[in-house]
Amino acid sequence: MSVPRSRPGLLLILLIFAWAVAWPAIKIGVSDVPPIWYACLRYGIATVCLFGVAVRRGVAWPSAQDRRLVAVSGTLQMAAYSALAGLASTRLPAGRASVLAFSTPLWVVPLAAWRLRERLSPRAGIGVVLGLAGVLAIAAPALRADGAGGRLAYALLLAASAAWAISIVWVRAHRFGAPALALAPWQTLVAAALLGPLAWMVEGRLPPIGWPGVASLAYVGPVATAFAYWAVVEAGRRYPAGTLAMALLATPALGLMISALTLGESVDAPLLVGIVLVGVGIRLATMAGVPPGCRLPFRSMSFAARFHRLRSQPRDPPSTLVALHGVAVIDGGSRCRPRGLDSAAPLGSLFFGDVNA
Repeated sequence: MSVPRSRPGLLLILLIFAWAVAWPAIKIGVSDVPPIWYACLRYGIATVCLFGVAVRRGVAWPSAQDRRLVAVSGTLQMAAYSALAGLASTRLPAGRASVLAFSTPLWVVPLAAWRLRERLSPRAGIGVVLGLAGVLAIAAPALRADGAGGRLAYALLLAASAAWAISIVWVRAHRFGAPALALAPWQTLVAAALLGPLAWMVEGRLPPIGWPGVASLAYVGPVATAFAYWAVVEAGRRYPAGTLAMALLATPALGLMISALTLGESVDAPLLVGIVLVGVGIRLATMAGVPPGCRLPFRSMSFAARFHRLRSQPRDPPSTLVALHGVAVIDGGSRCRPRGLDSAAPLGSLFFGDVNA
């Protein structure tokens, strides 16, 4: 697959739309297919698609240095995230779940400060506090109305985001031996291989799948997982990480609108306030670590200069991880990576991370 050089903006729009539609599609899917089985089938389909792409470039067994990465990201970022988020989606509205799932960068900042000894700037600290206030604003009304069942669903979703964040922080110290797309099918294969036996033990035999489940998997597997993984890598080659991450913040808001239109979900004041707080918090937390000289002064640049600056980004960073659904892009070869974002932007499942919805 290739993208015309004049169409990177179109690719980014398609990527945002693909992830936004994924949440209501997953909500429909897990209403017909048990959630852990759904996650297993999703990654099984994505594995076939990604290996199909990899065959054109040559499929290679991951090197010794990349096998631990494949194991950790496949287990935490994909399998654990998707299973927990799928279970939560059986009780939570898709739009509300998508906003909370995209809060993963908020957990990365304090984890990186603790585990990697990265300095937590005041601006990043304020961002984390605002983001957590947004999470509370979104969850509090539903917790009062739904009782113990609502608390469990939100706990599962936050645990999914935590698993994704732990994977991101662990990967920060990894030195990649192969490009992200070369490792992607192996990561999804690990996730599917883990989720299959787990689904059998927890949910029993896979039941017959109806047309809603088939339609949901036909979209989420090839489009929202496999295509989105490839698309975010391509977009990452054409846009700076900070620009890409800020654009992807439109995903949960768009997902909320689509969920409201297609599934009839309500949009209340606490949810809107929570979206704003989470978005502002992520921006502060992820941009606080960008060296001043690396921020693009777009307002003072001509169109030609902007275009040249964007196109002059490295086309194939030496260490890039994309986690769908929620996607984390890690550029290990650039000094201009946002400290809280170089490994996290909802960039799920990502995801893969569901986008990991």
